[in-house]
This record gives sequence, structure tokens and C-alpha cells, in this order.
Amino acid sequence: MRFLGLETRALTAGLIFSLGTLGAASSQAADTYTVGVEASFPPWAYVEGGEYKGIAIDAMEKIAEDQGLDIEFKDLPFPSLIPALSAEKIDILATGLTVTEERAKVIDFTIPWWETNDVIVVPKDSDLNVFTAVCCGATVGVQGGSSQKAWMEANVTNSDIDVNLKSYDSYVTAITDMLNGRISAVDVDDTSAQEYINEGRPVKLAGKIFIRAPLALAVSKGDPQGLLAKLNQGIVNLAESGEWATIVHNYIPGVTVPSVPGKMPEYVDTYRKPVAGLPDLGN
Repeated sequence: MRFLGLETRALTAGLIFSLGTLGAASSQAADTYTVGVEASFPPWAYVEGGEYKGIAIDAMEKIAEDQGLDIEFKDLPFPSLIPALSAEKIDILATGLTVTEERAKVIDFTIPWWETNDVIVVPKDSDLNVFTAVCCGATVGVQGGSSQKAWMEANVTNSDIDVNLKSYDSYVTAITDMLNGRISAVDVDDTSAQEYINEGRPVKLAGKIFIRAPLALAVSKGDPQGLLAKLNQGIVNLAESGEWATIVHNYIPGVTVPSVPGKMPEYVDTYRKPVAGLPDLGN
């Protein structure tokens, strides 16, 4: 978060030196932006060997370097990230964040940098398919506050289909519970699901839910820090340089990288012409 620098006049050389040092430290802090992440959401963000890693982490560092931003990461549970951004307790949200109409009412999105579909994950030895996994009294794990939970509530649990949802703070915990037989399946984005398979977890895809949802970075509503233009330009520069594809393939070898920017829904105010930093783009 940004803090006000300290400026003062001093009467003695010693006091000038002391306050000058404090002012320099405060000025440095003023240039530091806090990037909220969920560090238990591979391949987007996670901790390994005491260091943040993941697609969103590496990309955010490159964008910050390109745009001259000083950033620090802050790990928060996913359900806390959007409220923290809305309350300006963090400056940027960088994770596998799906663009939704409800979220667009309380935070502002950058241009989209990824596109995802949801998938139903089941144990590798399961006979369930995408239909039987979400019916007939099954219990499906979702992450609290996720777009997957919202979609399941709107399209499955609020209908006549007999299925129960169980919310988790992280998908890692949901997958573990599924493998321990506590739930039947997990609804997760296809990028994360592929990561679990690549890690060698005994899971498989029962089927895909084609929603083609865009993913983006986000800032507080109204962009109080004036960051949208820099983030948008940084995303485009990252993609055009080829570094975006390199980062993605480092974590998901062989995956097709969607074009940047992707398609953005009409309800996103920040993607109406002129888009901040990219005036030729927009709906």
C-alpha cells in the first residue's frame, strides 16, 4: 500500500540528517504496491522453498519491471482477496481471477490475459462422468467465493438436480478431501486441474463445462492508485515480447496460450473505449 512521504524543516544538521533518512525510507515505501495472491492455487500462485512461484507471480514481476513499479506480494485466502481489494488493503489482485458481473460491481479489471473453462475432477479410478458426478446425491467441492461455486449454485443446486456443494478455502484441500472419499468430485478451472494431473495426483477429468470465462488482474473500484493504464500496458508488452507464453509454458508445457487481450463481457466498465493505457481497445 502507498504511504505519505515525510517532509519537514530541521534546525540542526543532525535533525536534518535524521529526518532526511526517515523521509527517504518513507518515499521508498510510497512506491511499493501490495499485490494480493492466493498462494495455494497452482499453477497461478503458490509457495515453494519459501518463495512465491506461479504464472501470476512471474507475470506480475515482469509487468512491474516493465512499468517501473515496486511490488510486494501478500498471501490471503481466496474469499478474503476481493474484500481486501475493495477496502484498499491491497492495491492489485493477481491470481487466476475470473471476470464476473458481480465482481465487476466492486472491483475494476484490467484487460483479460487468459480464458478458462471449468472442469469436473474425480479420482482416477472413478466411473463418474461430467453428468453423474454432479447429480444423484453427489457432493461436489468448490472454493468459497469462486466463480465455480457461483456457476454451480446458479445452474445446478438451484434446480431440481440432487447435488450438494461443499466449500473450501483452497482447491488443494478440496482435492485432498475428494481423494480421501469425503466428496465425490471437485469443480475447478481447467488450468488448475491440468496442474494437479501434471503433479501426478491420482485424479482425472470427468468432463468440461464450456463457459469461456476471461481472467484478469484487478484493482480497487475507481482505480484510486491510477494503476490500470500501467497494468494494461504491461500485460500487452508481456504478451507481445513472447515472455507471457514462456512463463505459461514453464508451468504448463504445451498448453495453447490464448491471444491477449481476450474477449471481455460488455458489463465490464473498464473495457469500454477508451481503455486505460490502450485507447484503441474496448467494447
